[in-house]
Order: sequence, then structure tokens, then C-alpha cells
Amino acid sequence: MESTHRPSLPVSLLTLFLYLLLFIAKAQDLRKQKPWNHTVSAIYVFGDSTVDPGNNNYVTTAFRSNFLPYGMDFSNQIPTGRFSNGRLTTDFMASYMGIKESVPPYLDPTLSIEEIMNGVSFASAGSGFDPLTPRISGVIEISKQVEYFKEYKKRMELVIGKQRMENHIEKAIYIISAGTNDFVVNYFTIPVRRKTYSITAYQQFVLQMLKQLIQALSNEGARRMAISGLPQMGCLPIVITLNSENAIQNRDCIELYSSVARVYNMMLQNELEYMQLRLASHGFRIYYVDIYAPLDYMIQGRGKFEFDEVSQGCCGTGYLEAAFLCNPKSYVCPDASKYVFFDSIHPTEKTYYNVFQAALPVINMLISD
Repeated sequence: MESTHRPSLPVSLLTLFLYLLLFIAKAQDLRKQKPWNHTVSAIYVFGDSTVDPGNNNYVTTAFRSNFLPYGMDFSNQIPTGRFSNGRLTTDFMASYMGIKESVPPYLDPTLSIEEIMNGVSFASAGSGFDPLTPRISGVIEISKQVEYFKEYKKRMELVIGKQRMENHIEKAIYIISAGTNDFVVNYFTIPVRRKTYSITAYQQFVLQMLKQLIQALSNEGARRMAISGLPQMGCLPIVITLNSENAIQNRDCIELYSSVARVYNMMLQNELEYMQLRLASHGFRIYYVDIYAPLDYMIQGRGKFEFDEVSQGCCGTGYLEAAFLCNPKSYVCPDASKYVFFDSIHPTEKTYYNVFQAALPVINMLISD
């Protein structure tokens, strides 16, 4: 009687066949998730709360967000220290580039060198280009962020060697996002800088500090950078609240703050164009990322962006709450995606995603260089 069973493959051949299937599936998955890894080795981030994924968790400061409702829409509803209900623009960038799904904070002691090798943020919420700004909140100065980057490079060198480390650093993308705190928290709130600088002089001073950061990173091997401009500062809920005669009834943007941002952004673009011309021969690429226009687009309700609330945050009253004032006992709106802002200062994940979408042309130029 003939056997009804099919002849079996030898164990070694079967194992090889299974490994081959697994390899093909994995390769397809990698092609799907990491289309740009042949040109971008890592993403490194410097700046303030717009790009801080949780470094302030490890700093003695009240300016933290490692508690709910922050992170309520993040993976597994984990409050990581991001000042939002979910991911940041840099997280979406890293995912789009095929590097990683989210950018971790450098100061997290639980991260291995393998976990931070392809991307890490040195940013600190509350920081700014003006050295005085981070001292107000007791957070990490920009110069210290650069020192952490140098420390990071040494750690990398011990693992992969100096030459590979330098190649890795050169093929990375560098994101810089800061400046809002310099004006909103520093210049317009405390009198120290206003006694010395006119607003124009202070804009030039902040730009000079930014140029020093760009030069410092260039000296460390950075070759591809994206620099964020200022947002529409006059439309931040906290700015409206503190500068309106009747902030509950009148939620119009404060033009003074927004005009300062527009002028600064023009000055910044001119500086970056000049730096690009001067350093292009050294393989240096630097791009301006406009966040003013996308935010204005969302707030004014034009185009495809639709929000129910554009002048107050999702957390608490939405007028003043941020950091510890937005906490597990705070009221939280039913759907954060209907809000431009999550607290009185910081955007929702949806807003950050829209900013990412608007920045795609710049991102594509960065990763194709």
C-alpha cells in the first residue's frame, strides 16, 4: 500500500529553507521601513522642548512632562517626557528616514550604545540659544548639549573605532530647533536682556549664538543640518493669556510676538544662505525649516487642516497649564487631535505630524545629498 505522506525534507535542508524564508521576509520588512539607511546613518537633535524626548527627566528642574496626561497617545500610553500627547516632529522624521520609530533622549541611562547609535536627542525643554534662557528653568544649555555630543562620539569610537565613527557622524542628519524660549520666557518676561538689547539687537544676538552652535557641530563632523525657524509665537495660548486684556473672551494672537518671529525667520534664512555658500565646497549642506507658515495654516483654518480649538490647549483650561500644572489630575479634552496645542505652549501630536508633512521637501533634500 502506497504511503499517503509526502516525503520529508532532510532536517538540515528544512532548516536552511526556513531560514531563507525568514531572511526574505525580514529583507522585505527592512526595505519597507528603512528605505534611506544607505544614505543616512543617524539623526542627532539639539534644542528645546519641541525636540526633547525626555532628557529633562534626568535634570533637576520643574520643567518636566514624564507624567500623564503627557504621552497619553504615545506607544502604550507612556509619558516619556515629551511635551505632547504623543510623538514629536523628529520622531516622524526618523521613522520616515527608516532610521527608527522614535528618537530617544541621550541621558536615559537604560539605553545601550546600540540603541542610541542610529539616533539620539540632546535637546532640553526650556533651553535656548541665549545662555541665560536655560538658567531660568535650570535645564541643559546648548553648549552642554554639544559637550554631550562629544561624549557620545567617544563612546561610539570605543565600540566601532575612530574611522567608522567619523564616517558615521558625517553621514548623519542634524536637527536644531530652539529660540522660542529666548523670546517668550526670557526677553519678553524678565527685564535683564531688555535693559541691554533692543529687540533687533537681541534677534541678532540669538542668531549669533545659533551660528556658534552650527560651527561647533560642523567642527565635530556634522555635514547635513536642518534648522527650524520660530513658530507663530503670538498664537501660543500662554502668550495670548498673558498679553490680552480679557483673555477668556479675546483669544486673538498677539501681533508683536508674531512679528518678532517673522523678522527673526527672515534674518535666519539670510544667515543660512550665506553659510551655505561659504561652506558648500566642504560638502556642508544646511537647510531652513519653516514652521511658522504650517502653524499659521492650522491656526487660521485654511487648507486641509481642521481643528476645533486653535487658541487654547487640550490640558486643563488650556490658558496657562504646562509642565507640572498639566498633571494626572488635570482635565483633558476628549480628543487631542481636534486641538492645535496640547498644553498652553506645546503642540499636539497631530500638529507635530502636520509640521513634519510640511517639512518633507527639506527632509528629502537632506537625505538625497
